[in-house]
Amino acid sequence: MAPVPRRGVIAVTGAAGFLGGWVVRLLLDRGYRVRACVRRVDDEARTGFLKAMPGYASGRLTLHAADLDRPGCFDDIFAGCHGVAHVAHISDYNDQGYVRRTCDHIIASVEASRSVTRVIVTSSVAAVISEMDLQEVVRRPVFYEDRYPDEMNPKRTPERGQGYSMGKLIAERAFAEAAAASGFWDAVTCCPGDNVGPIQSAHQKDMGPWQHHIEGMLRGRYEQNGVYRPWMTVDVRDDAAGHIGLLESLSVRNGERYIAWSTDARNVEDVCASIDRLLPELRHQWTAPVDPFPDRLKAREGEFRAIWAQAELRNERIRAATGVSFRPLDDSIRDCVESLIAVAGVPVATRPAAAPTAPAPG
Repeated sequence: MAPVPRRGVIAVTGAAGFLGGWVVRLLLDRGYRVRACVRRVDDEARTGFLKAMPGYASGRLTLHAADLDRPGCFDDIFAGCHGVAHVAHISDYNDQGYVRRTCDHIIASVEASRSVTRVIVTSSVAAVISEMDLQEVVRRPVFYEDRYPDEMNPKRTPERGQGYSMGKLIAERAFAEAAAASGFWDAVTCCPGDNVGPIQSAHQKDMGPWQHHIEGMLRGRYEQNGVYRPWMTVDVRDDAAGHIGLLESLSVRNGERYIAWSTDARNVEDVCASIDRLLPELRHQWTAPVDPFPDRLKAREGEFRAIWAQAELRNERIRAATGVSFRPLDDSIRDCVESLIAVAGVPVATRPAAAPTAPAPG
């Protein structure tokens, strides 16, 4: 189907969130009219930053209350829209029936609009690389769009922590199948990596694990990443630009998915060490991560790290389809730290004058 027209009307679900807020801002910067979907319009702590955008004062940005759990709540919002950026998270990815119902609510409103021609569905690299058996990473170390987790592994269940990955795949397929059946619109999936970058509102420091982990680093306590996987990052601004590029692209097709990440990978303790290197004026006290994992996993740390070191991250498809470029992780860490301090007032644990600085990344 057709890409959205330049300066058209775009609805953004999850507009108050970390990624959703940047999608809204960059759409406005590109001249679009934006309908920002939030849980409660009058929740100033979450929507104040949207109302402070110049587009809101002019009327080019409008805010709309919408509850994903309620059928029909997007009918009026999507009417007259050219595209939808479906960025919103749901409350429970472990309930697969609930995941499907929320997809059906969005899909029904897209169908009812008769104006939407493209939906960008925000998925995750968890729908690409989340494995119950890390030997699967050894067998298939190239991380690109056509790679899927081993869905036949009997341990791949919500009870074993796979609900998020499984739910994202359910959503990807639900939208693609509905769009194919309709023939009037297409659904294109964006699979972001670990989003890092500046927050726009204080509440966003808690809305997503990666900026929240950096908050913990600033305060002096944070945790090791699951199975010692390095962060595989994307700047939230580049992720948002990728979403918009997919709305505009002439080359994408229904059912396709695109990974948005810079291909930078860094161990969590090295992310913490980067703060002092990038912002020595803070005199940040580096601390080692808390390792919450059982001894049987700690004993395999070296093995796990060696497996992840073999991974090859690819992003050619989204760059070719959208022209988006990805900034280095150092820029994302610096801007995230400064925004956590300036926007959210996060205090910084500083080192005594005689304390050693962080070790060099190993």
